[in-house]
Amino acid sequence: MERIHMREIVDIINRLRNGDSERAISDDLGNSRVTVNRYRRLAEDNGFLDPATPLPQTSEVLEALGPPNRKTRVASSILPFEELVTTWDKDGVEMVAMYRRLVEDHGYSGSYSSVRRFLANKHLANPEVWVRVETAPGEEVQIDFGYVGMMRDPATGLKRKAWCFVMAMSHSRHLYVEFVFNQTIAVWVGCHIRAFKWFGGVPKRVVIDNLKSGVLKSLLEDPVFSAPYREMAIHYGFLIRPCRPRTPRHKGKIESGVHYVKRNFMPAQTFVDIDEANRRVAKWVLEYAGLRTHGTTAQQPLERFRAVEKAALSALPVQAFTLEEVREVKVGRDCHVTIGGSYYSAPFTLVGKSLEAHLYPNTVQLYDGIDLVCTHERAKAKGERFTRGEHYPAEKRKFLEHTPDYCRTTAKEVGPFCHEMVCGILDVRPADNLRAAQQTIALVEKHTGTRVEAACRRAIYFGDPHYRRVKSILAAGTDTDPLPEDHPPVVERPVYAHARSVSEFFPEAMQTC
Repeated sequence: MERIHMREIVDIINRLRNGDSERAISDDLGNSRVTVNRYRRLAEDNGFLDPATPLPQTSEVLEALGPPNRKTRVASSILPFEELVTTWDKDGVEMVAMYRRLVEDHGYSGSYSSVRRFLANKHLANPEVWVRVETAPGEEVQIDFGYVGMMRDPATGLKRKAWCFVMAMSHSRHLYVEFVFNQTIAVWVGCHIRAFKWFGGVPKRVVIDNLKSGVLKSLLEDPVFSAPYREMAIHYGFLIRPCRPRTPRHKGKIESGVHYVKRNFMPAQTFVDIDEANRRVAKWVLEYAGLRTHGTTAQQPLERFRAVEKAALSALPVQAFTLEEVREVKVGRDCHVTIGGSYYSAPFTLVGKSLEAHLYPNTVQLYDGIDLVCTHERAKAKGERFTRGEHYPAEKRKFLEHTPDYCRTTAKEVGPFCHEMVCGILDVRPADNLRAAQQTIALVEKHTGTRVEAACRRAIYFGDPHYRRVKSILAAGTDTDPLPEDHPPVVERPVYAHARSVSEFFPEAMQTC
């Protein structure tokens, strides 16, 4: 028979000592008369009913009762698979999945209830202990996203999946809530900026869930944060602390905040679009969520925030963080990426690779993973091209560095005939003929300037001022041969005339004239 609580046993003995009947005790305490009689016999056998002796202590009654009768337990059918089930439990595998894998992969013939009982007893025997950490005012905020369904996009009029961004002050539990359409870095950073403006200051630490937009590696020991978020943290002066993967209890305040928004604001709500939803949720935070009595702090979050936490926040920076957009771009074979119809160069070693383009009001930054590749001035109109010579291989770089003006200046240093020839080449379609002008000047590297000047003079003299002619003259070594005379020879051409007169062909016409 199962024992009743020790305090009830002592109460029964005390009532018997005071002369109460077994029926009266049964009616008052709700125990059966059989149970009261059993403890009466125990008290008589041990002298507990003698009014001359003091009321027995709990330890004396426990000694008189002896060891409790243990129920005979049947060995669990899970015992042969204990090690396997324990490993799955540590890995967070759900019990339904455990049962299915035991049946399908290991020939288990027991019931699902056996799995539940085994794990329940195991958790009771080895309970995990948590420590509730309360933070000082202004010390920390916790943030997260939660899916809320479909909302209309005012820009397109179409419905899209929407999430709510929730930032909760860890001390006061005051909230900032905003609905967004994605979890990109640009949206993530923008939500932070608007949240800090809402609170009127910046906390010392931000605890984040391991979203792709905030953390590239889900490692608590060595997190690699995406570049814009890290820059924003430095700009605003807060520290980033990632939450351990699959441990929502480490971020319990905000996990409760997300559920609170979804459970108390979203049900039975309809919105014209996402803009209206954001206006209404801001009003809800101030007029309802902020004025409720919080279950943990037993205070109103808004009043607690205004009283002690707002003053503890760091001041907002004079200039807000200015990241506007992040795009994925690919480096083309011309060593450029295309952004908004304009072109920005990247190193030739990255051709064919995808980069992240971070767009600011006046600049564009290209990132390869977390490494900054280069920074360009942002284009003011479509079609603009921003190119750096060092982004090309050495053999391709000269074409960019040796501009038409450079070619004219260098040719003038070689000599007047070289200058005349290069200027003539560039006077017609300079963009198309720039390569020929560059190659003409480059001949100085292989031959001397004196020889190139003489070859240019000879090519001009013979009426063929082109790069290929100068190159062939130098190759043949005829640049040192004397010219026939100072001026090109005049070739007398014969004058041709008809052998028969016009009148023989058109007599009538000649008579009319």
